[in-house]
Amino acid sequence: METERDRALDESLELIMDLLSEKKYVQAREELLEFNAVDIAELLEEILDELGLEKVIVLYRILPKDLSVDVFSYLSVDTQVDIITGITDKEMHFIMDELPFDDMIDVLEELPANVVDKILARATKEERKQINAFLNYPENSAGSLMTPDYISLRRDMTVAEALASIRTVALDSETIYTCYVKDAGRKLLGVVSLRSLVVAKEDQLVEDLMTEDFVSIGVTDDQEVASEQFKRYGFLAIPVVDKEDRLVGIITVDDILDVIEEETEEDFQKMAGVMTDDSTREYLDTGVFRHVWSRLPWLFVLMLSYVVTGSIIAGFQDMLSSVICLVTYMPMLMGTGGNSGSQAATLVIRGLATGDIELSDALRVLWKELRVSTIIGLALCLINFARIYFLDSNGLLVALTVSVSMLAVVVVAKCIGGMLPMLAKLLKIDPALMASPFISSLTDLVSTVTYFAMASLILGI
Repeated sequence: METERDRALDESLELIMDLLSEKKYVQAREELLEFNAVDIAELLEEILDELGLEKVIVLYRILPKDLSVDVFSYLSVDTQVDIITGITDKEMHFIMDELPFDDMIDVLEELPANVVDKILARATKEERKQINAFLNYPENSAGSLMTPDYISLRRDMTVAEALASIRTVALDSETIYTCYVKDAGRKLLGVVSLRSLVVAKEDQLVEDLMTEDFVSIGVTDDQEVASEQFKRYGFLAIPVVDKEDRLVGIITVDDILDVIEEETEEDFQKMAGVMTDDSTREYLDTGVFRHVWSRLPWLFVLMLSYVVTGSIIAGFQDMLSSVICLVTYMPMLMGTGGNSGSQAATLVIRGLATGDIELSDALRVLWKELRVSTIIGLALCLINFARIYFLDSNGLLVALTVSVSMLAVVVVAKCIGGMLPMLAKLLKIDPALMASPFISSLTDLVSTVTYFAMASLILGI
């Protein structure tokens, strides 16, 4: 549903593009300045798609300097790289100096080596050392997300000294709401909130206010570990420590929101049978051959599974020829089996992702799915028996064959759907891979075997 803000952005976008086409850059700039940094970034992305990079760079250059840095931080990485490589060295260094450290690292990771060298050449020895350390952290690790811009206090400080220290570095810090207490060796001793400091007496010591019962993550931990901690505890920031428990940085909630979005998109792609190494790339920005490569392997594997299913069907041709009506119920059984397995798998995958389900809960999950599937299977069994026997008039034994097969298929499919993600977790495989269409292919195979087994047993053919 289009909001008033969306309509205003659309109207301004048309006006700005008209002004840019007429080379009225100052008027276009004034129109842009009616919006905040987030909206300006969105407008620049739209202008880039419509008019190209040259117009965007000209417009970006005439923005107020402080605003240009804020806008830059909200642009996509691809657009950031395009702008950086298209502006002067002086403009580039100004942006890099003003960007938050973690945002600067994200940009540097995408820039060409020669541009990175230019930026590092201008940095101090200590800054180069810090930048290189952050660039060398493993991709998707906590270290690659963190920033060193945090409030650091000593335990022997008074409240008055702590507040004075906060005032001197507050503008350069990522967050001031949580302060971190370290010893001389940079070991993290505790955390103290700004609220505690503000309401405390000026002569109180920081060590009397800090809590030593804090949560931290390791610098090499996967970013998913960090996102799980944020979701579990509702943090605004979380400290990152090395193997010696020395504080090396913090991760803030705005960075972890990007991670959660990336992980969610990645899971959706895996659940749809799309293999990708870049979930942040937009659909239209992804090349045709990259799309092909991300989809073809799974489709090939799934195709092979259906070849097996087809071979099983071919082995029962005589049975199908003698009771031809059995063929008409195969799609229903296979579809119901796939849907049943996918339902269970989706719920278990979500439970594993949120921490609601652990590997130790495997038997509880199996027992629950067994009960749920039995009730659902019985309901579908009775409905199909009545339909086949009374409406289709295909005889008692055929109705019994299809109905009992339905019960067995639903029970087996739901148990498989509940257990496969648990097995994947045990084998250190992403449980999202165990969702549709993988579950559907497997349950199709199970449904076919079950159906023919029941037909042989009940119909005696």
